Parts: sequence; structure tokens; C-alpha cells
Amino acid sequence: MNRTSLYKSHLKLGAKIINFSGWEMPISYSSLIKEHNAVRNSAGIFDVSHMAIFDFKGGDQAGFLKKIFANDIDKIKNKNKAIYGVLLNEDGGILDDLIIYHADNRFRLISNCSTREQNTEWFKKHAIQFNVEVIQRDDMGILAIQGPKAIKRVLNSKIITSKVKNLKSFECMFEEDHLYARTGYTGEDGLELVVPNKIIESLWMGAIEKNCIPVGLGARDTLRLEAGLNLYGNDMTADNHPFESNLSWTIDMNNDKRNFIGKQALLRVDKTKCKKLIGVVLKDRGVLRPGYKVTHNNGKGIILSGTYSPTLQSSIGLARVDQGYKNNGEVVIRNKPLKLSFVSPRFLRQGKISS
Repeated sequence: MNRTSLYKSHLKLGAKIINFSGWEMPISYSSLIKEHNAVRNSAGIFDVSHMAIFDFKGGDQAGFLKKIFANDIDKIKNKNKAIYGVLLNEDGGILDDLIIYHADNRFRLISNCSTREQNTEWFKKHAIQFNVEVIQRDDMGILAIQGPKAIKRVLNSKIITSKVKNLKSFECMFEEDHLYARTGYTGEDGLELVVPNKIIESLWMGAIEKNCIPVGLGARDTLRLEAGLNLYGNDMTADNHPFESNLSWTIDMNNDKRNFIGKQALLRVDKTKCKKLIGVVLKDRGVLRPGYKVTHNNGKGIILSGTYSPTLQSSIGLARVDQGYKNNGEVVIRNKPLKLSFVSPRFLRQGKISS
């Protein structure tokens, strides 16, 4: 079983530990709702060092990333920015979602922990033709500090460079080997810090001393679902293509000269017939869970992610359904049909309930 460098600190803080894809990670420290609301209203801090960090050395790195990554890497090539997108297989199925960062003429990539081995092999396989060396950074960890007051509290800790206050959304910067990025997985403002394991505890404790509340994976899931952010393994897998995963905006289909892995398969997709990923709100008493069956007047579907939303005070979820849906449908829970409203998958925008 794997552990992050902060494992002992989690235990001291009273964290409940679970097995998450082979990592012993905190699911919560106090209560899920308290931790969730801390991020929505002030500032919370997450240890997400279980995620995979990759650097690259030599060769044609931009060419390599253009080959394996479906989004347009030229959007960040000469800028200090990050870009979100997916890895696809030859059939157009989603192997993983990830963020690529670029600053000071170097790239860094962060992907999910459950796909670490798969991605390492995939990267090395395709890096050969571009003479690129793939370096997995097991010596580094990641902190996510999120919430409307997060950046101010981090700056007040005096352990983070003051330059981060100038970063805009999805901008990033390197300071030596440290990466600071205005990115996150909660729908709130904040930073993600990719730093060496040898200093991560001092950053963690410094942020907590400035009233950043420790937050576990339980609240991380409710936060990302309220923000309409996909979870790999739930809302998208290798069996799904981006057009049925609400990710068409991440696919660079406009450049006829560029042929990324999976593009030819996507060109064969009939978008008028593929299923859609939508948001759902349960109107009756109950809690939505993955696997529950959904119906509407013109088809059916399935719940992919579901939970109780502390902000909306309702059960919400993401569902993949047949086209032709309108505003309402039903879900079957314990053999009982219950009413659903179909909405945008992004329930919140910048912490506010979407209209």
C-alpha cells in the first residue's frame, strides 16, 4: 500500500484513512459537510500527492504531446499556462484526463493515480519517436489550497512566493523545481502546489496555521460534482468517447494537419446519435448513486456519479442518457421510480448556484 509524505500528519489530525486505488488516503478529518463548506466559504487544503507527476527531457516535447493529447497544446506552448484534456486510445476511448502545465520553456503533466502505470507505459511507448525522456516524479507531492480566501491565506503564511498572487485562472509558474498553478478540482478559486516531498509538510502545516482547513477525499468528491467536473472511472472510461462525456470542448478537431491518437475514430462518430452527459437533481427523497437506471420520454440512461450536495441541499448526479431528453425524467431507487430534473452538469459556477 502506498502512502504520501503527509500520512503521519493525517493520522495526527485524526483523519479517517481509506484505500484509494492502492493509496492510504484521508477520506475526512471531521465531517464531510464541514470540510465541504470550508472550501465553499473560506479555504481548505488537500493532500493530492497520490496523483502522478511527469516531467520530460530532451527531444521534441511539443510534438510528442500533440501526438498523445487531444487538446491543442499550442494554446500554452509559449505561455505560462495550463491546459486540461484527455488521452485517447486508437478507438477514441478515454484513457485518462489530465492537466499539462507549461512555464519557462518546460512542460509538466499531472494525471490520475489509478492510471499511473498505464500512462507511464503509454508515454514511454510514444515518446521514443520524438526522442523524449519521460521522468516520473515520485520525489514530489501536490497540495491543493482551494476556496475564496485560499490565496490570501497562503500568501499570509509567508512560505509561498508572493508572485503567485499575479497568476490568473489556469496560469502557472515555476520557481526552481516548484510549480505553482491557479488550478483546482473544486469549482473554487485557489492554487495547486507541486513541490518536493522534503518540504511539503512545512507548507501543509504553514497553511493549516493560517486557517486552511484540512479536507479529505469525501468532500473533494462532493465539491467536484457540484462543479460538474468529471471523475475518471465514473463519468468517463476507455469505453466512452469525449462527445458522450461532455468533453467535446477539449478536442482539437479544427486542425486538419494534426493527427492525434484517436482523432480518426472521433471523425467517424455520429454526434446526432451519441448519448449525452447531463446533470440531474433528485426531486424526491433519496440519494443518487452510480448505476441507478434513468428513463425519459425518448430514451434511457444511467447515473454515473451521485451524492448529496451540501450547497444545493439536494441529491445531485451526472448521468449519461439517450438524446431527446427534455427537462424531467425518472430514476429507479430500490425498485421505486422517483422524479428527476435534467439540468446543466455544472451545478455551480464560481461557488454560486447556476441559474
